[in-house]
Amino acid sequence: MPTVFDRISNIIRANLNDLLDDAEDPEAMLNQIIRDMNDALRQADSDIADQIARQKMIEGDLEAANKNAEAWESKAELAVTKNRDDLAREAIVRKNDYTEQAGIYTKQLEAQKAAVAELKTKRDQLKSKYESAQRNKEMLVARARAAQAKGEITRVTTQSNTADYASELDRMERKIRQKEARVEADAEVADSKTSVDDELTQLGSDQHVEDELAALKAKMGK
Repeated sequence: MPTVFDRISNIIRANLNDLLDDAEDPEAMLNQIIRDMNDALRQADSDIADQIARQKMIEGDLEAANKNAEAWESKAELAVTKNRDDLAREAIVRKNDYTEQAGIYTKQLEAQKAAVAELKTKRDQLKSKYESAQRNKEMLVARARAAQAKGEITRVTTQSNTADYASELDRMERKIRQKEARVEADAEVADSKTSVDDELTQLGSDQHVEDELAALKAKMGK
């Protein structure tokens, strides 16, 4: 089989969506794939023509072998009618040679027809895929870009550990609560200290009044 057969088979088996999803530039990749398909189609048509030409050559060889076999068989029959067994034997040998050749050509022709048919089938499959790629070019590129964007979002989301953010927020909230509690405690301590100072000041004031009262009473003889 021609080498183009393998190339066509590889292109047909290729998944366009997977190829485009993995491409950095889906549109450039798809354009290249379409060009490769077009080149493969032209090469396939050329190779199919070559294989059909070879098939016709085999058909010609087969036809010639059959005619020669028939001709030598007629000669053998003629030799028999002339009582020339020696010539009849030689004619039979020649007839058998061409009959054997015809058998070989028959097998070659069957194989060649199968090869041409298979290559035509592959060519038709590739042509269908090529036409589909051309019709759906914009859609395929859009799907590939959407898949890339989705993959990027997934990658970023995977790398960003949401649980870590939650833990960080919890730690920040706890620090804030600790600061708030410390402010309240400081205020409470300050209020408590002020109350004690006020009581002590008040006691000092009361004592001064009592001293003045006692002095006044002493002065008045009370």
